[in-house]
Amino acid sequence: MPQTPPFAAVFDSSGYNRNLYQSKEDNCGGLYYHENNLLSGSLEALIQHLVPNVDYYPDRTYIFTFLLSSRLFMHPYELMAKVCHLCIEQQRLSEPGLDKNRIRKIAPKILQLLTEWTETFPYDFRDERMMRNLKELAQRIASGDEMYWKNIQQLLQNLIRKLATVSQYEEVLAKINATSTDCPTVLKTKPQSIQRDIITVCNDPYVLAQQLTHIELERLNYIGPEEFVQAFVQKDPFDNDKSCYRDQKKTRNLEAYVEWFNRLSYLVATEICMPVKKKHRARVIEYFIDVARECFNIGNFNSLMAIISGMNMSPVSRLKKTWAKVKTAKFYVLEHQMDPSSNFYNYRTALRGAAQRSLTAHSNREKQVPVKRESCTEIPFRNYV
Repeated sequence: MPQTPPFAAVFDSSGYNRNLYQSKEDNCGGLYYHENNLLSGSLEALIQHLVPNVDYYPDRTYIFTFLLSSRLFMHPYELMAKVCHLCIEQQRLSEPGLDKNRIRKIAPKILQLLTEWTETFPYDFRDERMMRNLKELAQRIASGDEMYWKNIQQLLQNLIRKLATVSQYEEVLAKINATSTDCPTVLKTKPQSIQRDIITVCNDPYVLAQQLTHIELERLNYIGPEEFVQAFVQKDPFDNDKSCYRDQKKTRNLEAYVEWFNRLSYLVATEICMPVKKKHRARVIEYFIDVARECFNIGNFNSLMAIISGMNMSPVSRLKKTWAKVKTAKFYVLEHQMDPSSNFYNYRTALRGAAQRSLTAHSNREKQVPVKRESCTEIPFRNYV
């Protein structure tokens, strides 16, 4: 991981840049470098490396990596307290006769660090201790200039707005989950004559694929990077319940995304199994195959995999006579893309292709795979990724 070395360590007294010419491991104040890459360091040295000063600002890659991984060893509010303490002590922000010129040099860098923290890991600030430290440090750097006070007010407003949006989203999720538990009962009590299938609700596979993508993007937007770390952290059995995760392992948005995948899979299986006649079931299968194909074209691989998972569930896959009426060529092409063999090689290849198209495209149409919709035999997906 390329990192900005400590400013004092870049040049020696003769102006020689030793980091550019040294290939072996080097120890700079508790930080260990190899070929100008930061390899490791003590926790205190890494925290010090995070704190900017007049002549130094940490690399953005380092800021993200350390803020993400440090929660394995300490609470975010503890890190914030240490960062605030170092900023105040190093820049003498607690002195009564504060030098405004010095404040004007360091304030933008501290403000930038706080901005990156609040924008990348806003959920950390749901803790009142985090907000208290943030406001205390912000007040100290704002004393130097009214312009900084306005910037800090904007930072706090953006953060509060984002946290309020997250709270509203979680309330909506709770209502959806409460409603979904009643759905099986409602379906049983409703006369079959007034039940509406998915094709009646939305007869265009492209429109449904678009709507699924909107849902995917919304749910992805609320997943914090730290949730992926927290989801896979295993508690140390010898830790005597002192792990910093025992009271902050919150992965509700990531869990909601997984639940959405499962719900979509079960929706597909349910919609296919509901019709009594084989030809109607075959029509629903072909409809979902077309939806899955449109999801592939858009680059919505999560919904694509959920749909394929639903069609591979045993209640659906065992319908041999129904599948005999389905044109399965399209389905097999899509299933090939999601083949788990070789660590999902086909899927990873398709994902790289979609990412490349997204970077080089000038319009939404160019971002999509140029697949003809008229014939199932004209879908050479692997040629486009």
